[in-house]
Amino acid sequence: MPRFEYRNLTPTPEAEKAYLAWIERLDEEFMNRDPEHRSNVVRDTLCELYLGQAYDARPTGASLATQALFDSFDPRNATLEPEYYGDADPVRYGERKPLIWFWMMFDRSPAGLNHWLGFRVRAMLARHVFKHCGKNVKIFHGVEISFGYNLTVEDNCVIHKYVLLDDRGEIIIHEGSSISDYANVYSHAHDLNDGMIVNNMRTEIGPRARVTYHATVLSGVRVGEHAMVGSMGVASKPVEPFHIVAGIPAKTVKVKDIAPEEARRAERT
Repeated sequence: MPRFEYRNLTPTPEAEKAYLAWIERLDEEFMNRDPEHRSNVVRDTLCELYLGQAYDARPTGASLATQALFDSFDPRNATLEPEYYGDADPVRYGERKPLIWFWMMFDRSPAGLNHWLGFRVRAMLARHVFKHCGKNVKIFHGVEISFGYNLTVEDNCVIHKYVLLDDRGEIIIHEGSSISDYANVYSHAHDLNDGMIVNNMRTEIGPRARVTYHATVLSGVRVGEHAMVGSMGVASKPVEPFHIVAGIPAKTVKVKDIAPEEARRAERT
C-alpha cells in the first residue's frame, strides 16, 4: 500500500503573524494562575472572538437574552460537569476552569475550526491545563477532558476530534500514541451497588499505541507499546505490546508483523 505523508499547509503571512501574536499574548496572560485574572482574560477574549467587541462595550438596556449571552462568556457564570464531582480538587480545578471554558468555547467558534490555528491554540492551553504536555502534540477540535491536572500527554501524540479523556484518576498517553475520533479513555469506575462510590485508577496508552475510531479504554487498563484497540472495541483488560484487539470486550485478533519474536510466539501459543 502507498504511504502518504501529511502536507505542510500555512495561512497567509499576514494571518500567520496575527495568529502567532494572539497566541503569544494569551500564553503570557495565562502564566498568571490566579482564577480571577484568567477569568477576566477569557471573558474579554471570548466576547471579542464571538462578537468583535469588548465586553465593557456591551449595550445598556440590552434584552435579557443579550445579557445572558454576555454573562456566559465569563467562566465565573458557567458551571462544568467535572466541578460537580466530589473528588475534584477545588484549587487545582479552579485555576484551570477558565482555560477549559475558553478551550470549549474556542472550539465552537469559527476560529476553532481552523486547523492551523486550532492546533497551536490548544497546544498552548494544554501546557497550562495538563499535568504535562510534551512537544509536537496535535489536538483536534471537540476534545473534552475532566480535571486536566491528572492528564499527561508526552511528545508527538495526536488526539483527534471529539475524544473524551476522563482524567479523574490519571491518564498517561505515552510518546507517539494516537487517539482516534470519538474514542473514550476513562480513569474512574463506579461501584455496582452505589454509583456514588468511585474508584479512580491510572490508565496508560502506549508508547506508540493507537486507540482507533469510537473505541473505549476502561479505567485502569494499560494499552501497551505499539498496541492497537480496534474500532468500536472496548478494552477492559490490559492490551499486550504489539497486540491488536477488537470486540466487546476486546480480545487479541492479531499481533503486528513488526512485533519482536517473543510477542509473535505468544500469538502462536
